[in-house]
Amino acid sequence: MIFYPQRTGDARRAEIRARFPGVQELFVEAPDGTRLHAWFLKSGPDVVLYFGGNAEEVSWMIDAAAAQAPGASWLLTDYRGYGASQGSPSEKDLVSDALVWHRYAVHELHASRVFALGRSLGGGVAVRLAALRLLAGVILVTPFDSLTAVAQRYYPYLPVKWLLRHRFDSLSLAPAIDVPMLCLIAGRDEVVPPVHAERLYQAWGGPKRKVVLAGVQHNDADAAPEFWPSIRRFLDVK
Repeated sequence: MIFYPQRTGDARRAEIRARFPGVQELFVEAPDGTRLHAWFLKSGPDVVLYFGGNAEEVSWMIDAAAAQAPGASWLLTDYRGYGASQGSPSEKDLVSDALVWHRYAVHELHASRVFALGRSLGGGVAVRLAALRLLAGVILVTPFDSLTAVAQRYYPYLPVKWLLRHRFDSLSLAPAIDVPMLCLIAGRDEVVPPVHAERLYQAWGGPKRKVVLAGVQHNDADAAPEFWPSIRRFLDVK
């Protein structure tokens, strides 16, 4: 119930390349041999690693990032089993793959600074990456404190903490993370109630800024007028 992989076939990828001639397709091999895919939109010297939601096909962000935050380069990663990446998703593997993409951004793309932007489920990946590697900053969109806490809200009569394999416990990591964080909370989030993002925000150990996006729900946070301006200010780009 956590992962809903969205695949991108060859024809669709060809359409994307034709529409966005400036975008590159990148493939890397994970330590276990799994072939991973990402879209790379090159612009400024800083690189933003993008980790999407649990049912997100990330190529839509090519247009949005190019139009709204062109001063930074964007590495839009496909989880295992999503887009054109091989394999099957799990918490352990998604975090391991995030480390692969971070290493690629530093050593192959020669990023001046690396940021992580995680949306919903991707917030759990971004927080784990921030706990394991030095980042310039973290942007969390409609994040949660832990999947265990969210699942317990929906299934109060089940022993969720014993059943859940993929916990994404960001709350336990947050106090020890001292990099800057921007938290974008959907004011009418019907999937992850705002209280879960608030708990994570309060626990964050580093400099932090919170923006409550009034009137928007979980999947349309980017439609809020404050969404992209807040991100541009955080990245310090035009």
